Amino acid sequence: MTDPITVRKQLDLRGQIWEWRGLGQTIAYVPTMGALHEGHLSLVRLAKQKADKVVVSIFVNPTQFAPGEDFESYPRTEDADVKKLASVGCDLVYIPRKGSMYNAHHATKINVGGVADGLETDHRPTFFDGVALVVTKLLNRVAPDYAIFGEKDYQQLATIRRLVADLDMPIQIIGAPIARDNHGLALSSRNEYFDDQGLAIARKLNLIMAECSQQIRSGKDIGEAVSQATSALIDAGFSEVDYVSLADPETLEIITSGQYSKPLRLLIAAHCKGVRLIDNCAV
Repeated sequence: MTDPITVRKQLDLRGQIWEWRGLGQTIAYVPTMGALHEGHLSLVRLAKQKADKVVVSIFVNPTQFAPGEDFESYPRTEDADVKKLASVGCDLVYIPRKGSMYNAHHATKINVGGVADGLETDHRPTFFDGVALVVTKLLNRVAPDYAIFGEKDYQQLATIRRLVADLDMPIQIIGAPIARDNHGLALSSRNEYFDDQGLAIARKLNLIMAECSQQIRSGKDIGEAVSQATSALIDAGFSEVDYVSLADPETLEIITSGQYSKPLRLLIAAHCKGVRLIDNCAV
């Protein structure tokens, strides 16, 4: 097991990227906020299948946290993260400091419309502005051939695809399947916040989602199926449900009725023991 190159300065990152480019090597990139788990590592494994070299960044991005969210308490496990990345063959870890990403004079914002409107932004209005900004900056710094994002954050994936297409970035965005634990719970760094009781409740989310999906596939009224899923989440112990929505997988237009021949996407966001969970599945 070889330790990855670890760099903190943009100049050092670009120097290594230029060296690989000079050798004709392709580059895949996986952006993360650290606190890595098996879901992140599955993205790195996919990246290694796509390119000669894999770069992973670790940066807890302040611009995507709203006031009162868990920016300060978000788990930071840098040393353990680098060891995990070494175990799956990551070639370079980029860990920029906050001051190098947003200096005192930073004034530029990026707003993506369309797929970034609604769902998450109904509850976290500035979230995708922060995501779009940091992803643009990181993609510009790494300049990869491929960038890998997990499908768990489905609206985020759609937003980044829209961003890259609209800004003519020569990068292929690849969505990776959702990694789940043995009970079907989507892996997330925030799962570490749960005690045993919270974890037991959280693991019901994917079961309720699957039941809702099955009902819709069987022809049940979409509004009724969604309403029943919302009630089932509350009955299971979730304190609040932000949304249970069926959407077009490309435009994320919300579907409330009708018959459709192509697969749709069922998206859920709910709160459990102070932790906000999101999940989704094809319908």
